[in-house]
Amino acid sequence: YTSRDDIWRLVEPVVIRPLRREYAAMQARVTELTLRRDASTKKGPDPEALRLFGAFLDRLRAVRVLDPACGSGNFLYIALQALKDLELEAIGWGSLVLRVPQQFPGVGPEAVLGIEINLYAAELARVTIWIGEIQWMLNHGFAYRRDPILRPLDSIATMDALLDLSDPTKPSEAQWPVAEFVVGNPPFLGNRFLRRKLGSEYTEALWSVFDDRLAHSSDLCCYFHEKARAQVEAGRTRRAGLLATQGIRGKANRGVLQRISRSGSVFFARSDEPWVLSGAAVHISFIGQDDGSQRDRELDGHMVAEINPDLTTGVDLTKARRLPENANAAFMGDIKVGPFDIPQDLARSLIAAPNPDGRSNRDVVRPWVNGLDLTRRNRNMWIVDFGLDMSEQEAALYEAPFEYVRRVVFPVRATNEAACCRERWWIHHNARPEMRRALAGLGRFLATPRLTKHRLFVWLDPSVVPDSQVIAVARDDNYSIGVLHSRVHEEWARGTGTQLREVESGFRYTPTTCFETFPFPRPTDEQRERIGEAARRLVELRDGWLNPPGLDDQALAFRTLTNLYNERPAWVEHAHVAIDAAVLAAYGWSSDLDSEELLARLLELNLARAEGEATPD
Repeated sequence: YTSRDDIWRLVEPVVIRPLRREYAAMQARVTELTLRRDASTKKGPDPEALRLFGAFLDRLRAVRVLDPACGSGNFLYIALQALKDLELEAIGWGSLVLRVPQQFPGVGPEAVLGIEINLYAAELARVTIWIGEIQWMLNHGFAYRRDPILRPLDSIATMDALLDLSDPTKPSEAQWPVAEFVVGNPPFLGNRFLRRKLGSEYTEALWSVFDDRLAHSSDLCCYFHEKARAQVEAGRTRRAGLLATQGIRGKANRGVLQRISRSGSVFFARSDEPWVLSGAAVHISFIGQDDGSQRDRELDGHMVAEINPDLTTGVDLTKARRLPENANAAFMGDIKVGPFDIPQDLARSLIAAPNPDGRSNRDVVRPWVNGLDLTRRNRNMWIVDFGLDMSEQEAALYEAPFEYVRRVVFPVRATNEAACCRERWWIHHNARPEMRRALAGLGRFLATPRLTKHRLFVWLDPSVVPDSQVIAVARDDNYSIGVLHSRVHEEWARGTGTQLREVESGFRYTPTTCFETFPFPRPTDEQRERIGEAARRLVELRDGWLNPPGLDDQALAFRTLTNLYNERPAWVEHAHVAIDAAVLAAYGWSSDLDSEELLARLLELNLARAEGEATPD
């Protein structure tokens, strides 16, 4: 269910606001003609004024608004009410200014069109629209047709809005009717759940039909935005406003917004709005698109010069390209799928257990961390990890760990939809072979949480298995942690990552967008040493604060990196100032660059390196 106020926040800027601009222009011209005619002492309304007024009413009555996933018709109900309100207002104004007789309202249920796959919901939408029509007529003192009270409403189609499966052997794209405006709240379904919710056959058909337009990793709502974009590009729709998960701004989903920006533009957006969906608090985006004809842009309630494909304004970091020099260095951690993780006491007992061939269980029982272990206190968790491709026979030789996994993990994996999880139930779903190869031989590696309020980097021992909520960076030098912990990189990461919520929950860091696009400085040996020494000092001070001698467990529990950076005492600030100054000097830039200028320079550097050009000064 979407509330009236929330629906209006989309319908008003997309549908009603441009119609009101036309209304205001008509009023101004009619008033001018009327005053001129009165001044000339001619009697009766000006013919041209009458024509303009009548043309506007005809124009309103020809408006069609489509909701391609209309559900029970809430968006269409609000749109119809608003169109009828505007028509009545115009009729009243015309009777006063032009002294024409009051007209019977002409905007009716035929103004709204819907697509809904669910038979019950589609019929409910038809009833909702008729009830809305009757309510409005009664509330404004007009009679309504009573025989019958509810008539058929063919403008609500019961069909799939994305695929035409009339010939299952040749799925094709569903066709939407011509409509000046498209509004609605398409279904929110992440790409990982498409097969589970829609079925493999349907998902494969969807990917096949939209293969040249959307990445297979796109969320379901992206397909509706792309359909709306195509309608606008083909001239079948003038403006479209649809909701989306706020994740549409990042990763593969962003591709649909980039397509919109190439063929038209986003003229209205709310980048991150709280929402309640099926009782759960989520965050969504509002997106209004057109063919580029509207020059005014509104983002998060403010007028801006442009709206970028990541629903920001200013420097367009979506243009940044991945740099070969940063490839194969940053990785999302291990995806286990199943309860392979274990507490420290159990890990000790498994390690201590003997094996028939004398091998040590330390080979397959390793320390494990997720994002919470980095931002809070390390929980000393471990994980059973049989590596990349160990056979069941070989894994069984690690008797105690294998029997634990067979008893605890196997029942979970046996019912998993993915064949690899069922058939190789003792192996993690994605053990990240590329990451493991990159980390091999390092004495330590860098790690940062995927989602965090503060962008934090810490050192981890190579024996540690990082979880999928951790990004592992195959670097072991102080220079690297210095650059990554600098303001320069944090500004870039915030700009190229995905902001999930307001300040408290932070933003997501991804290897491809945040790390691989980042243009590292090219320092002299002296500059590299200065950055490394400043970083070494920060880590030393930080470790001293996290684990001072003599504190009890309760006092230590408060000492987390999140709490440290929330409070940000002066010594932390001074340490970061030293890192920032050293890093900016390596770029040859001053320390007083504001965020916009800093990002602009980094983007210029990124694009120059991506093109293989000489780097700018």
